[in-house]
Amino acid sequence: MSNERVTTATFRKYHAEGKKITMLTAYDYPTARLVDAAGIDAILVGDSLGNVVLGYGSTIPVTMDDMVHHVKAVTRGVQRAMVVADLPFLSYHLSKEESLRNAGRFMQEAGAQAVKLEGGREVAETVKALTDAGIPVVGHLGLTPQSINQMGGYKVQGKDEAAARKLIEDTKALENAGAFAVVLECVPTPLAAKITEDIGIPTIGIGAGPHCSGQVLVYHDMLGFSGQFSPKFVKCYANLHEAIMQGLQSYREEVENGAFPGPEHGFGMDEEVLKKLY
Repeated sequence: MSNERVTTATFRKYHAEGKKITMLTAYDYPTARLVDAAGIDAILVGDSLGNVVLGYGSTIPVTMDDMVHHVKAVTRGVQRAMVVADLPFLSYHLSKEESLRNAGRFMQEAGAQAVKLEGGREVAETVKALTDAGIPVVGHLGLTPQSINQMGGYKVQGKDEAAARKLIEDTKALENAGAFAVVLECVPTPLAAKITEDIGIPTIGIGAGPHCSGQVLVYHDMLGFSGQFSPKFVKCYANLHEAIMQGLQSYREEVENGAFPGPEHGFGMDEEVLKKLY
């Protein structure tokens, strides 16, 4: 693993060499430090923080100010990984000028190296405007959480011919507009393989099979933080929920029974000083 900063050139190099790209989410400084130290290539500060960190039922309520706050925290913890910031709901839909202003905040104010946005042909002009301004863009197709109300739920996308053709065309539109990579979420494995083969930019899969150029997962999902339901496409690499609950319960029990704090956890003082206080 190289210690050099990951850039869009690194993505292109890995893609040309057939080397898989690794990406995980992070939403705060300590998590970013861990992910970066593990050698992960890119950190996505996703608007999924609405579900994972802020307690919302979807990504829709997440604001630009929310995102900038968390992107700043992440960038302070990173030395090597590329930090990609998610443009939240309605932050890139009203005008090119507002899209540039919001994406620019991520770069200039928060220190991100790229932005991500959802959609295909309908956002291609926005992608071009951002890339023309020097802002690297990652696209996002398939299951796009900001459109969940329109989609009618969290479902695999591109299963029939018309939907599959649209995904192929949307990916090419993003590539032509200047996106340097595209996330494919909940796309059938054969379709994701075809898209990856047909385009010249990396695909980053999440629930899109092994043939994508790289993979991304939500940090809290792949480490088993919640102890609850996780999507089919998530592999749980640790059970932190169980370990954390054991630690918390042990703390409560030791405080209640007087085992903590012990003498080794406290500080003494001069006996003569103490006597003068009584």
